[in-house]
Amino acid sequence: MKTTGIFSITKMPVVLSIAMFFCMINMGLVAQDLKGATVAESIAKQSETVARLTRYEVKRQHRAAFRKMAKKYVSHSLRQKGNILSEAYYEEENPSVMWIVERWENRNKFEENSKRPPFRIIESMSGKVLVQPAKVIYAKDLEPLSKRQWRTVARKNDKPITIMLFVDARAGTEDNFKKVYHTAMPQFRSEPGVVTYQLSQLEEDSTQFVTYEKFRGEDAFQYHLKFPPIQPVIDYLETSIKKQPFQTGIHRLIEFAPGTRE
Repeated sequence: MKTTGIFSITKMPVVLSIAMFFCMINMGLVAQDLKGATVAESIAKQSETVARLTRYEVKRQHRAAFRKMAKKYVSHSLRQKGNILSEAYYEEENPSVMWIVERWENRNKFEENSKRPPFRIIESMSGKVLVQPAKVIYAKDLEPLSKRQWRTVARKNDKPITIMLFVDARAGTEDNFKKVYHTAMPQFRSEPGVVTYQLSQLEEDSTQFVTYEKFRGEDAFQYHLKFPPIQPVIDYLETSIKKQPFQTGIHRLIEFAPGTRE
């Protein structure tokens, strides 16, 4: 009988079979680990706060009806367990463009709400009253606010304005943008005229961001634009975004269905 090394040729098939057996076991364990990781990621995703912005461009003749239903949806959402924020706006420069801005404790809570009549009515109206399909944007809040902070509203005598700024960063500069805002954010939030200030990163593209800035009035907004800590943000916007000028991404919003303080 010939031998090769310490194994005989006749024993090789057995050895190979054993090796293949253990290889298959290892592959199964790896697959199980991957499956476990996928499940864990899914669970983590379901537990994350849902930040959802929906843009509607409404036909002129349907503006009043759509606003009425949006108000009902906001009022209903605010009463639901798991809701953090729900508000509705129209754009100052184009009242036909409306936004519903909402946040939920997790995706399950949002999905539960989406099965209820107010959401379904908004969705059913959309196909009939919109110029084009609604645009839904999901985002991840960076340095997020608490529910109580989100529910803070302007004072009775205020004339609040809300600014949303969409930022399309050049690839490779997005981390710098987050660092700039990380430094400036506490100072922005401490301004006397600021009601709410939040930076979020769009889920569909990590180079895209949106700021949500609510001020007590025009004077507060103008003060913010001259506030020294904003200069590094302006410098970034003037040098590191894909499309200039950055002002094209600014949306001035008028609230017609406000959130409430708890």
